Amino acid sequence: MMGPNVELVSSSADFPRETEVVVIGGGIIGVATALSLVSRGVPTVLLEKGRVAAEQSSRNWGWCRRTGRDLRELPLINLSMQLWEGMNARLGQDTGFGITGIAYAARTEPQWQRYRQWCEEARQQDIHSELLEPGQLQSRFPGLQGAFQGALYTALDGRAEPQKAAPAMVKAALALGLNLQQHCAVRSIERTAGRVSEVVTERGTIRCQSVVVAGGAWSRLLMQGCGLALPQLKVLSTVLRTGPTDYDPGMCVSFGKVALRKRWDGGLTVATSATSISDITPDSLRFARQYLPAWRVERQNVRLRFGSRFWEELTRWQPGTPDKISLYERIRVLAPQPEAAVVQAIAANLVQTLPGLTAVPVEQSWGGFIDTMPDAIPVISAIDPQPGLFLATGFSGHGFGIGPGAGQLMADLVTGSTPSVDPHAFRFSRFTDGEKVRAQHWL
Repeated sequence: MMGPNVELVSSSADFPRETEVVVIGGGIIGVATALSLVSRGVPTVLLEKGRVAAEQSSRNWGWCRRTGRDLRELPLINLSMQLWEGMNARLGQDTGFGITGIAYAARTEPQWQRYRQWCEEARQQDIHSELLEPGQLQSRFPGLQGAFQGALYTALDGRAEPQKAAPAMVKAALALGLNLQQHCAVRSIERTAGRVSEVVTERGTIRCQSVVVAGGAWSRLLMQGCGLALPQLKVLSTVLRTGPTDYDPGMCVSFGKVALRKRWDGGLTVATSATSISDITPDSLRFARQYLPAWRVERQNVRLRFGSRFWEELTRWQPGTPDKISLYERIRVLAPQPEAAVVQAIAANLVQTLPGLTAVPVEQSWGGFIDTMPDAIPVISAIDPQPGLFLATGFSGHGFGIGPGAGQLMADLVTGSTPSVDPHAFRFSRFTDGEKVRAQHWL
């Protein structure tokens, strides 16, 4: 099926030949970075090979959560939630953001104990989550089926609408002077005397002082074109959209095999944290050693698949060159098809868990590629060996909610401002400076 219906944004009329900062990628991270830059008066161009938010930024669950996050991300999500809470007023547009609360139900005693420990750790960073006992969970979800130990719940978490949020943010940035060029792929990032000096696009060259790569699942290839090895892989996630229903869970909730939230259009967004697909590609083999610790922990939730994507990426996925049509022009939108069996399983798990939803029709499903890192936290960093080059990627399924804070932090780094939060954990060099790179698994 086609992807979700994203609100359209018009590009700027004039193609720029020079600017201070070029941001590559029109997803939530690139848009938030561009918005933060132009809000400071920094001349900025945002380049997108397809359309704003056409890939994972419109295909995610829409959750804006502190709940169960990697502890290293907590200062950044606290910043993001402050920004989300004032976002509609700041933009003068509706992003669909609202405080609903988010809950993750525990299916096993070890999971329940992890939630308990996370609550204690998060309290030290002024995050006041609570543990719901089984009876409390049942009272909030009458008719709930399944054995649960309880749930981890954060009342001040919320959600926004992925098909509305990034377009609303970029419209506000345009009003502040952003130059947006859609259907404009970057073929290469060029340097002069070792420093970033220009980007070559399919429409021409733009001279600049800094480049931010915020390309989501494309970032690995863009960095390879700069001679840098980013250990990033793609994981396929599947989402369903139901027709309108009077049922409102009152919060965003994951029961493991199925997760749901109320949508702005009256339906439900339904997904799962228990079934993702990782296609085996040449990069899977290249970075296997770095991902092995995470795979050992998550192997029950991630299914490896070998097929045509291996050969496609082996033969076609090459960095662009200035003088030739690039892969970025051949694939404007990375829109993977969800597996029918996964769609059916999510729909079945929904009615098995909440039988009262049996009559609610599934109207649409779509897939999206999550850009993952071995430690499941992003890179938000200057690339020290190449002055003027910056990277914001690898949000590992956490990017939508954390996007506003990530954009502000990235803009801090580009402008040399005091960082809004400590960026040390997100540095690119952690993969080469001897740090033991490990994911924290709480949910």
